[in-house]
Amino acid sequence: MNDASHNFSGKVALVTGGATGIGRASCVAFADRGAKVMIGDIDERAEETVAIIHQSGGEADFIRTDVRDKAAIDALVAGTIKRFGGMDMAFNNAGILPAQRPIHEVTEEELDLAIDVDFKGVFYAMQAQIRHFLWVGGGAIVNTASVGALIADPNMSVYCAMKHAVSGLTKAAAVEYARQGIRVNCVAPGFVRTPMTQHWADSKDFTDMFFQHNVSGRYAQPEEIAGTVLHLCSDAASFVNGATWTIDGGQTAH
Repeated sequence: MNDASHNFSGKVALVTGGATGIGRASCVAFADRGAKVMIGDIDERAEETVAIIHQSGGEADFIRTDVRDKAAIDALVAGTIKRFGGMDMAFNNAGILPAQRPIHEVTEEELDLAIDVDFKGVFYAMQAQIRHFLWVGGGAIVNTASVGALIADPNMSVYCAMKHAVSGLTKAAAVEYARQGIRVNCVAPGFVRTPMTQHWADSKDFTDMFFQHNVSGRYAQPEEIAGTVLHLCSDAASFVNGATWTIDGGQTAH
């Protein structure tokens, strides 16, 4: 990750869901490699991410953004361009983990929330980002999917459906805009220890079961996902487009 192709000096990265977890790790990694970082999040802990970057001498800012609100997403992209003079890459990472229950017990409210955050939030962000990238002649977008975009587990129907949708949207956008210099890819992490998955990490029954069936025998740290996000935004991935990159320690290979 230290070669010239991963030097983001003079470039601007927009990250949604940068308050914690994979989003925070990616923001810090972008800044460490010279990028100016704008964070869009509803979680005020994004201020902590900004502070971490500033303490290391980097540049970052935070605009409170509810990704369910199309106007707020449009304002986030406009605010990024106004604050830093442009936008070269975007990581659409904001998302929720819907309630885990059998399909026949999922409520309309739970389904609507997942659609609004995990799918529409990515869709709206991509629309605004693509408009800008068409104007400037190209850019890179990475979306957060999941191994839930590749396989399914019991009581995870809504999450799997949304992540399959993100993977499909990623492919569709790559096909539509490749000739305009826009690359769109997504990452599909396995079990990553973040605030959103902490309840699983704290459960010995769950971790014993999961580690037994995962060839790596552990969960990932957010920084292990951030490395691939940065690679997909870099010149080193200039011919990678429409791909879903699995980062699961061998979970889906087993």
